Amino acid sequence: MTLFLQLLVNGVLIGILYALLALGFVLIAKGSGVINFAQGELVLLGGYLVAVLLGASGENVFVALGGAMAVMVIVGVVIERGVLRPLVNEPLLSLVMATIAIGTVIRGVVPLIWGTSTRSVTTVFPTGTLEFGGIRVQQPVLWAAAFALLFIGAFAMFFMRSRMGLAMQAVSDDRIASQSLGVDTRRINAIAWGTSGVTAAFTGYVWGSVLGVDPLLGMIGILVFPVVILGGIDSIAGALVGGVAVGIVEGMAGGYLDPIVGGGFSLVAPLLLLLIVLMVRPYGLFGRREIERV
Repeated sequence: MTLFLQLLVNGVLIGILYALLALGFVLIAKGSGVINFAQGELVLLGGYLVAVLLGASGENVFVALGGAMAVMVIVGVVIERGVLRPLVNEPLLSLVMATIAIGTVIRGVVPLIWGTSTRSVTTVFPTGTLEFGGIRVQQPVLWAAAFALLFIGAFAMFFMRSRMGLAMQAVSDDRIASQSLGVDTRRINAIAWGTSGVTAAFTGYVWGSVLGVDPLLGMIGILVFPVVILGGIDSIAGALVGGVAVGIVEGMAGGYLDPIVGGGFSLVAPLLLLLIVLMVRPYGLFGRREIERV
């Protein structure tokens, strides 16, 4: 029973961190209707910026994180205006391939600038281990998950309560109808990508404080994609629920099944869960069913 509870707690905490990464996908989908396959690489870039600015600012976390967020806002806006805006009326496949190309460029440029060695990130989270009833929790992971929850909750309130958040959802739902109502869709798209840059910097810091920052950090974007599809590509609540579900399934598979099959099943288990859910709800747990009348 202790093993089960240990795996459950670890799975929930890691799942919340997955949800934080998935938030970047959701922001772009809700704000501009584009699936951003470069989000993992943006997190990688944000993590390196935080690490570099930490050294330049004398390990001042708040200065480094704020500076990295500001730079990533500029990066997001440049991507939207320079690459994606000319493709607005092109097929969806063109937009998807553009984001894949952006991710490839970032993944190649980052090691050229900063090398491939792992960089440690100064954390504001307490270190050490907490133990409750035989269940051990690493404090950095616990506090990282807590801050991730606050960050996700802040964006959920932004979309539900703010005028800008509602406008972003309207543009994602129907660009033409939004334009007819006076919504500046180009401005909304730029804001969506700038906001995603902020998320990428924060996510890079949180994940970097737990794992360190190296080029492999960009691969997390691919690993977390089942979370995005499982919860629904445009749902913040779905990202959270999907992240926790994937974290628990991954943890349970790693604890119970990997020793039996020789390892590796924990990587397959989330994909199996995704297939099962999609057979019942093809648009994800919290995704919206789209109905087209011909």
